[in-house]
Amino acid sequence: MKRTLPWIVSLLVVAAVGLLVARAQQSRGAAAPSTLPVAVLELSDADLVTVQHTELTRSLEISGSLKAVTSAAVKARVAGEVRSVAVREGETVRRGQVLVEMETTELDWRLRQAEQTASAARAQLDISRRALQNNRALVAQGFISATALDNSAANEAAAQANLQAALAAVEIARKARADAVLTAPISGIVSQRLVEPGERAGVDARLLEIVDLSRIELEAAVPADDVGALRIGASAVLRVDGMGEAIAARVARINPSAQPGSRALMVYLAVDPHPALRQGLFARGRVELERRWVLAVPASAVRTDQARPYVLVVEGERIVRRFVDPGPIGEGAGRTLRELGASLPEGTRLLAGEVGAVSDGTPVRLTRLADPAGGSAAATARASASSER
Repeated sequence: MKRTLPWIVSLLVVAAVGLLVARAQQSRGAAAPSTLPVAVLELSDADLVTVQHTELTRSLEISGSLKAVTSAAVKARVAGEVRSVAVREGETVRRGQVLVEMETTELDWRLRQAEQTASAARAQLDISRRALQNNRALVAQGFISATALDNSAANEAAAQANLQAALAAVEIARKARADAVLTAPISGIVSQRLVEPGERAGVDARLLEIVDLSRIELEAAVPADDVGALRIGASAVLRVDGMGEAIAARVARINPSAQPGSRALMVYLAVDPHPALRQGLFARGRVELERRWVLAVPASAVRTDQARPYVLVVEGERIVRRFVDPGPIGEGAGRTLRELGASLPEGTRLLAGEVGAVSDGTPVRLTRLADPAGGSAAATARASASSER
């Protein structure tokens, strides 16, 4: 018992010393946070945006192909061999100009045949008329019966009908002969030449296509959800492939029927004339939906990384998070803006979207000094605070 007592006393002393050391370390650890410096976010004017009244323009993006309002396809009216084609693609034609001539030998003989048949029918009618006149005189003298006179009248009527039918056949043959020469139905430019001399073309075969580039439209498919905001006469600005300058346009028509597959509606925009415009070119642009004065800020200043949209307001020397009910996005002052409505008063200063994530209640200090490396003062302050931690 006397031998173990010194060991027990030694263990108790070691335990007491360890307990004192642990409590001292805990006290130093608890006091450490209070001694760390508080990171202050330095902001420059470039890091802030202001809620202010501005003209906000809402627009709808569209795209589609250009199409001539007036175009025409020259088709063969009679079957036959193509004798000549007077124009090629890119040539300008005027209405009534001769474009294509078909071989007319067979048509000429058919016309002559119809004319000879008409001449024979006319001669037969003359014979029938003279016979009717003679029979009338004989009936009056009592030499023939009334029945014979009726037969003569019937023969004269039949001859008259035969002559009319023959004359109609002449007109049909004459029209077929005229249809062998095809003229331009409209003035414009030849876009397609689909036949060459010597080829045989059937009835209604496409020979040429003509487009009138004096009036061009943009044909665009618009989703049904966006068509309700469109109105006839709304202005638009288009960019056409291959052209550096913008082209003005306006909404001319809206198709009342939706497309079967996509359920989109076709919208047609009348494009201002331009010598470089051609049918089939692809164009994209924006149609102006509305223009009004509202309270707005750059769209990036409205943050959406939480359940409700919010902005970071600079109140005094702290950042305060404010939930908002933003309106639609539009264009104004050359930037993409978002309407705030009555969520915040005019003149309120907010953190710009480029500043990034900042906690609610973060202290700030405004400065006009810019970072020498070209970055914002806020980015420099965040880097400094990170190194201190």
